[in-house]
Amino acid sequence: MKVGIIANPNKPGAVRAYGRLVGALGQRGIESQVDRETAALVGGEGLPGPELAQASDLVVVLGGDGTMLHAVATLGGTETPMAGVNIGTLGFLTSCTDDELEEFAEALKNGSFHVSKRTMLAATVVRSDGRTKEYLALNEAVLARGQTGRLVSMKATVDGDLLNRYRADGLIVATPTGSTAYSLSAGGPLISPAADVFVITPICPHTLSQRSLVIDDTTEIELAPDGLEEGALLFTVDGRDCDEIGALDRVKIRKDARSLNLVRLEGRSFYGALRQKLNWRGG
Repeated sequence: MKVGIIANPNKPGAVRAYGRLVGALGQRGIESQVDRETAALVGGEGLPGPELAQASDLVVVLGGDGTMLHAVATLGGTETPMAGVNIGTLGFLTSCTDDELEEFAEALKNGSFHVSKRTMLAATVVRSDGRTKEYLALNEAVLARGQTGRLVSMKATVDGDLLNRYRADGLIVATPTGSTAYSLSAGGPLISPAADVFVITPICPHTLSQRSLVIDDTTEIELAPDGLEEGALLFTVDGRDCDEIGALDRVKIRKDARSLNLVRLEGRSFYGALRQKLNWRGG
């Protein structure tokens, strides 16, 4: 097995965790390599993200859930399995913490892990002149107010049918994986990662009847400004790639053909992470 490693250079303890991980893997005959950004942090030569994914049997990300989201973009939407090592407490996306690196390396050697397939979003910004730009997201795509401090008007359609006209701070379209992130903080539901759905969640809507809606993930969702007086709105995916959306622009969102193959150690599950992160009862 050859393992690619990506470390968050801004995370305290990343270099130490990297050294311990490489040592634990090496003791078990597992070769490792890094991306260019990590190489600048720990020394040596590194590969561009997509090449690292292609040349690795598995990619390990050292940081946290945010680092995992960054790695999804860095690796170019690869289907090479990814495992997260959280430097600190366990996250929703990470497989273990940096205190469990020996156990993690042993699991990789023995193959005592499983892969959870996670839906990803493909978003296309369509400009009024027909130009387009593509984005990839694991958690969510968001259309929200820009510089104005006021509520903004937006409309959403599903497979060409008008869903609703919203007055709100913004709209979130989230995957099941993203249901534990921004959508949850905006009042959206928790969704099992295995569910074949999206959730559309308004951010601070003016009308309380405007609630989250769970829909089939075979649909195409379109978001657009609903008025000329608001000024540009802001479009983001997974908290990055901020883009201005003009009054006559629109965003089309659909399920991407690729999935994220997320590594889970035996005995670890999404529901266990929920119990831990949300302080639910249970062993």
